[in-house]
Amino acid sequence: MDKKQTHEDTGFLFNVDILITNSTNALALQALLEMLSGHHQIADFKIKSGMELGQIIDVMLQEKRKSLISKSRLSSSSPAAEVKKIKAKVDIPLKPTLPQAKNDDNRADQGTELNEWIRVYIRDNRLIRLTANRNGQHISMPCRILNFDEDKQLLNVYHVDEKQVYTFSLNEVDEFI
Repeated sequence: MDKKQTHEDTGFLFNVDILITNSTNALALQALLEMLSGHHQIADFKIKSGMELGQIIDVMLQEKRKSLISKSRLSSSSPAAEVKKIKAKVDIPLKPTLPQAKNDDNRADQGTELNEWIRVYIRDNRLIRLTANRNGQHISMPCRILNFDEDKQLLNVYHVDEKQVYTFSLNEVDEFI
């Protein structure tokens, strides 16, 4: 009549608010994800709030919808013609072709052009392959750009295979494909 005790791991669910201090929301999110992913006892997690990423994208999409609605009401052309006009305006090539810098004046133009490409990748939530050189080690990863800090020249990217957020200095990045 001895009762055998089995030691099976049981899952427990907790709702927790965590305050993380960092210079940006994206860096704080990266720190949180690293903490949660670093423990083998955490089987799964869901971040329900606190991410400030994507607010600019939401505003831009709302403005775009408003302008499309007002344009379609004002125009008398067929809906198919309107779709072609909008598609022609929105279509952007997948690979950026940036001019090579020939002098210091061109470098400033190239930087703003690169910043614009990065904003397009963020806005369109494009899947890209980022090639970087970090501490002499070449890294190539499929990712989406989450955030770009133009002042500090920092990129926050989400590695789609590893499901982790990484931060790169822009001078570490060799190529976006």
